[in-house]
Amino acid sequence: MAEDVEHRFWYNMRTGEVEQGFQSPSLDRVGPFDTREEAAHALEKLRENSAKWAAEEAAED
Repeated sequence: MAEDVEHRFWYNMRTGEVEQGFQSPSLDRVGPFDTREEAAHALEKLRENSAKWAAEEAAED
C-alpha cells in the first residue's frame, strides 16, 4: 500500500490534527489510517493497545 500513502491519513501528535499524506515530520505523526475518522481516534487506539499490552505483560509475569 506504499504507493497510496498520499490518500492515507495520519494523526499529528504535536498539533492534534489529522493530516492526509506526508505533511509533517515522521516524529510528529502516527498512522497511517485508511480514513480521517480512524486517524481522529488515534489516541484512543494507542491507549487501548497500550493497556492491552500491559495486561498481557502482567499476565506473563
